Amino acid sequence: MTVLDELMGCMLGQHDKFRNREWAIYYLSKKFTAREMNYSLLERTCCALVEDEDRDKWIVWFDGTSNALGHGVGAVLVTLDNQCIPFTTSLGFDCTNNMAEYEACALGIQAAIDFKVKLLKVYGDSALVIHQLRGEWETRDHKLIPYLAYIKKLTEFFDDISFHHNPREENQMADALATLAFMFQLTLHGDLQ
Repeated sequence: MTVLDELMGCMLGQHDKFRNREWAIYYLSKKFTAREMNYSLLERTCCALVEDEDRDKWIVWFDGTSNALGHGVGAVLVTLDNQCIPFTTSLGFDCTNNMAEYEACALGIQAAIDFKVKLLKVYGDSALVIHQLRGEWETRDHKLIPYLAYIKKLTEFFDDISFHHNPREENQMADALATLAFMFQLTLHGDLQ
C-alpha cells in the first residue's frame, strides 16, 4: 500500500509457487478529494484501508466508442473470484462518443443486475460520464440527460454502487470490446460478416 498527499494505491498479490513469480489479483487506486488531502497521513492511511474493504464488490469496466467507422460499446463484469465476463454490442444509430460511453455504462450495470449483484464498483475512462453520475458535474447536453436518468434508476437495484474514473490505459479490455463491436456486422439472418 502506498499513501501520498494526493492519492493512494494498494495491490493484493499472490505468489505462484509453480512459476516462482508474483502476480496482481486486485489493484485499487484513489485520488483524494480536496477535503481528503487536508487529512493527516494517518487519516489518509485509514481511508486507504477502508477502500481496501471493497473486495466484496463486483466490478464493471466500461467503454464506448463512436467514430466514422461505427459505434460500439463494451463492458467487462468482474466477479468476486476475479472471473471476467465480457459484453459487447454495436449501436445501430448515430451517436456522440459521450452517448456511446453512457450506453456502455448502462450495458455493464444491466449485466450486473442480471447477475443479481448488490455491491458494485463501476469504472470508466470518460471523466464527463463518471463525474456526471457522481453528481459532481452538471449535465447540460439534452442528449445525455435521459441516459443519466436511466442509469440513476438502475442504481436502485444495488445496496451500494460507486462510480470511478480510471485512465484509458487501465481500461484496455473494455476499450477493445467497444472497438470490436462495430467491426462485425450481422446480416438479417444473424450471420456474422
